Amino acid sequence: MSPRHVLLAVLVAAIWGFNFVVLKIGLDEFPPILFSALRFLAAAVPAIFFIGRPSVAWRWVISVGLVLGVAKFSFLFIGLKAGIPAGLSSLVLQSQVIFTAVFAAVVLRERPKPVQITGIALALAGIGVIAWDYGLSSPLLGFALIVAAAVCWGVSNVLMRYARPADTLRFMVWVSAVAVLPLFALSALTEDMSALGRLDWAGVGAVGYVAWISTLLGFGIWGFLLRQYESSVVAPFSLLVPVFGMFSAWAFLGEDLTGLQAVAGGLVLVGLAIPQLLGRRAARTEVLPEPLVPAGR
Repeated sequence: MSPRHVLLAVLVAAIWGFNFVVLKIGLDEFPPILFSALRFLAAAVPAIFFIGRPSVAWRWVISVGLVLGVAKFSFLFIGLKAGIPAGLSSLVLQSQVIFTAVFAAVVLRERPKPVQITGIALALAGIGVIAWDYGLSSPLLGFALIVAAAVCWGVSNVLMRYARPADTLRFMVWVSAVAVLPLFALSALTEDMSALGRLDWAGVGAVGYVAWISTLLGFGIWGFLLRQYESSVVAPFSLLVPVFGMFSAWAFLGEDLTGLQAVAGGLVLVGLAIPQLLGRRAARTEVLPEPLVPAGR
């Protein structure tokens, strides 16, 4: 990846890491599925009236809308509401890297290079250390829901890679629109929607951040990167999300951050750096011209 695209990938990870703090704030204001419905409503309206039709087939818009918008975020928000800490949630969700690599290998026939496998292994080792240090004291159902959200994220990564939307911002607006009605219907059937009559600035701010910054900006950049590079190159950057998520949760929510977790976060960074640095060096080596041979020899 070019340095500019690496910075974009890191920016997305920072946005999504801090997003877990905002989600905790929003879930104090709304029930989980209603909060998700409001998120996608704000992401879709009024933008949908100005951006034109999506640049890919409707089947991709609907598929990503249901898998990413409805399934992934319902699982994630309900898991957070069940009591999973923000930092631990940001960590467990990154198991999507494994699911993305598996799905991409099966469906897209993408084969990660050895240097990418090494980097992912190191980063996952760092995540494993953090998970062990946190312990599994959180509710088992909540933990399982976060893993289910990671599976859905892996599927949506492959769908977006397959669809290759030319305009990722337009694509995400339409994906958001697809998710709105199913989420409101699920909320009406299973939740108390009276929170809509008690809106305050905390709730409005939380919806605004997760809709415009996390959803439109974050997934817009993420989709752009998936269109430029193989899934196995882009997906490992999401391993930075728990690093930003844990520090954000420590700084803003007062969640514990141990020295071991900080060291493990550094291991995640090293794991990401190896495939980027060595992979770029290998790419330069591959394009070196062959030595000139004097005429007549």
